[in-house]
Amino acid sequence: MSNTRHVVPNTNGGWDSKKGGSERASKHFDTKKEAEKFSRELSKKENSELFIHGLDGKIQRKDSHGNDKYPPKG
Repeated sequence: MSNTRHVVPNTNGGWDSKKGGSERASKHFDTKKEAEKFSRELSKKENSELFIHGLDGKIQRKDSHGNDKYPPKG
């Protein structure tokens, strides 16, 4: 299983927080904002990459929480 976390739209409405490679959601939310907040906190604890997807399933944003292969200099 990969060291990533994803915020993805649920086919039945709302948003899910999923660990990379997992079929089942860790938790379901009514709003994307709630899913992002929860997922960001978990991602920090897991030192994982966070991927925020749009309604079309494409990645809109990503964030590194301790697992950045190319950290900024300085």
